[in-house]
Amino acid sequence: MPRVRKGAARTQARKRILKAARGYRGSRGGHKVLAMQQIRRSGVFAFRDRRARKRDFRALWITRITAACRMRGTRYSLFMNGLKFAGINLNRKMLALIAIEDPKLFDELVSKATAASRAMPAKATAAA
Repeated sequence: MPRVRKGAARTQARKRILKAARGYRGSRGGHKVLAMQQIRRSGVFAFRDRRARKRDFRALWITRITAACRMRGTRYSLFMNGLKFAGINLNRKMLALIAIEDPKLFDELVSKATAASRAMPAKATAAA
């Protein structure tokens, strides 16, 4: 049986790796071994940062809501707790958007949340 040389398969594999590494600086974009290492490392960063992006956006929305609440004389925690007791189910992304786009509606939400937090029984405030 003749010996098989991986000429075409090896070339295709190398092309696939270097195509994925296109744009990398220096040897990482042109050398197969270094490109493979960098592709793996880039994949790890991409996996990690897809999750970190969600945390970053949540922190941004909370910061925006906090600033809007402070402008209206309340605190973020009291506002969110009041919304919960008022039965208003809006996520932080929508609340941040409302705070920027529609300040009058956000004023109404703040007034409803503060009214609901004042109407809570004393046991509920101690537990919350």
